[in-house]
Formats: sequence, C-alpha cells, structure tokens
Amino acid sequence: MAINPLKKLTELGQSVWYDYIRRDLYQGGELKRLIEEDGLAGMTSNPTIFQKAIADTDLYDDAIRRLSGNGLAAGALFEALEVEDVSAAADVFSPVFDRTGGNDGFVSIEVNPALSHDTEGTSAEVRRLWRACNRPNVMVKIPGTSEGIPAIRACLAEGININITLLFSVSRHREVMEAYLSAMEARVAAGQPVDRIRSVASFFVSRVDTLVDRKLDAIAKSGPEPLRPRARALRGKTGIANARLAYEAFEQTFAGDRFRALAAKGVRRQRPLWASTSTKDPAYPPLYYVEALVAPDSVDTMPPETCALYRKEGNPQVRIHDDLAGAREAFRELAAVGIDAASAAAELEKEGEQKFVASYEQVVKAVEEKTKVVA
Repeated sequence: MAINPLKKLTELGQSVWYDYIRRDLYQGGELKRLIEEDGLAGMTSNPTIFQKAIADTDLYDDAIRRLSGNGLAAGALFEALEVEDVSAAADVFSPVFDRTGGNDGFVSIEVNPALSHDTEGTSAEVRRLWRACNRPNVMVKIPGTSEGIPAIRACLAEGININITLLFSVSRHREVMEAYLSAMEARVAAGQPVDRIRSVASFFVSRVDTLVDRKLDAIAKSGPEPLRPRARALRGKTGIANARLAYEAFEQTFAGDRFRALAAKGVRRQRPLWASTSTKDPAYPPLYYVEALVAPDSVDTMPPETCALYRKEGNPQVRIHDDLAGAREAFRELAAVGIDAASAAAELEKEGEQKFVASYEQVVKAVEEKTKVVA
C-alpha cells in the first residue's frame, strides 16, 4: 500500500500541524484518528479560527452557559473557552509529545493581538495563559513585532514554550532567532534546565504573494512599459523565495559555534514553521506552497482542506534548497521594478495585526451574543 504523503513528510523531517481547532475535533475521535493515520504532530489556533468555531456552531453553547454563571465578562469568558480547548487538545497530543521526546505534540494559544506593541502587557498575558493551560506541550503565540521581541526573549528565559507568529521578513526572523539564543544562554548561565523548552518561528508565506502580486499587477497594468513584463514574470515568486531565504538563515544560525555550545547543554533548534501555506490565488496550484517548502527540521501548519488534499495528492520531496540563486534574484528584480521588500514586510505585519485584532473583537462579540441567547 502506498505511504500516506503526510506521513512521508514526517519521514523527511517536516512535522505537520493542524491550523484548526474546534471542540468536536478532540471530543470525538477525529483528532486521535488524524494523529494515528496522518501522523499529525501538533495544532495551532488563532482568534479567526475560534471566532468561526464559536459563532458558526452550537458546540460552545453549553460551556458558555456554564461559564457565564461565574459573572465573567465576554473577553474573560472567551479566554476560558480557548484555554479549555487548547488544554484538552494538548492532552490528546500528549502521547506524541512523549514519543518525540518533547519535540512535537504542541498546541498553540495566542495572546490578545491588541497587545502586539505592548511588551509588558504581552509578557503578563503569556504568563497567565501558560499557567492557565498548565501543560508542558502548550506553546503561547507572541507576534514577532519589534515590541514583541523583548517579550519573546523574557518568556523563553522563564521556561515558557513560545510560538512567534506574524513573521514576514528574513531580518525579523534573524531577530527572533537571536532572542531565542540569548534566552537559552541566560538559562544556561543561571543553571536552569533547557532540554524541554521548544520554540517555533512562524513564517507566513502565501500572504506575501497576495500583497506583492497586487503591487506587481499594478505595475504590469500601468507602470513604465519596460517594467511591465518583468513585473508579470515575478508573480507568485516572492513568498517561496522569502521562505527559502529564511530557511537558509535558520541553517546558518543553528550551524554556528554559538548554538553548538548551547546544544551541548541540551538546547534544541528553534524550528521554522510555515504558516499561511494554503493557496489564496487560483492561478497557483492548490499545493503550491506546501510542496515548495518541504524541509527537514521544520513545521508546516495546514488548514483541514490543505491537509486533506495533501493526503490525496501530495508529492513529498525536500525542495527547500531548490534555486536559492533564483530566490535572491527575485528580490533583486522586485527592487528593480520599484517594490521595496522591507516596506512590504512592514505592511504585511501591520495588516496581519489588524486582521487578528478584528477577529479577536469579533469572537468576543460572538461570545457576548451567545451568552445572551443561551443564558
């Protein structure tokens, strides 16, 4: 019998996590089945996923009825719901966590995105969510903003597993890796254990093309005549090129003497996690990003539809090192047609924050409305 392509990814060193969480997934046998049959090794959540789960189903009505009796405000009630979901899902993943020596089996929970520019506020919320979940295989998600970097360093140094989200540039990815290394050095210097701490750096992919392609289309339509064909030729190339260069930075960082000294103390590498790998533009194949970014010692978090499609049609093969020269050339060409990559990354970060804040506000509103109905 042919091997499940999702399990083949695991053999190639890439962990598949589920970019989805909903109460029926872990209350029934579906999550356990995905772990056993597809080799699913973790799960990520965000306000958008919770908003759909709570607003579009009645799965949370009983819990809202139960928790609303405690007099919680809608925001605190939502936090209680997500802590219940993440903790329960983490329990289902516990055998994966044990089997992999603490490398996989993680479930991520996100801090309030409104705190993305508040270092102290983020750190305080991370600590509270970490204590509330009280599971060694939970990761708390911190946005990789400039204000988020000190919070990332501080929380890792305290021994909290951190998933850094909303990364769009190689330069910010390097800052995140530096924060991880310095946090681990601080723990080693203090004689604190490091062998069970894990972190991933969530690098967004298709969203990069969504924004850059829009700019390229404008140039192709009404830019200077000599630049139009060059702009058209660049469509769909930036997201993958960006991720491949980020992986190159990862390999360089964790192959150096600095990490080697930490590895001798038990520190593990901070893996890159490919986020936003579902295809947004119908002009590209549905598995365009997943196939291009198969890489050892990495994670791909896929939504259910992408996961199901890869199970049927995936062609696993390590491609992360393909055409690095072309990746660098793509960024030179972007500059040549007048698109500044750093500005685009900053725009994407701001856009990502705004989307998550809007989703967070919507999920709190959904909880508020459900409370009125069920209570």
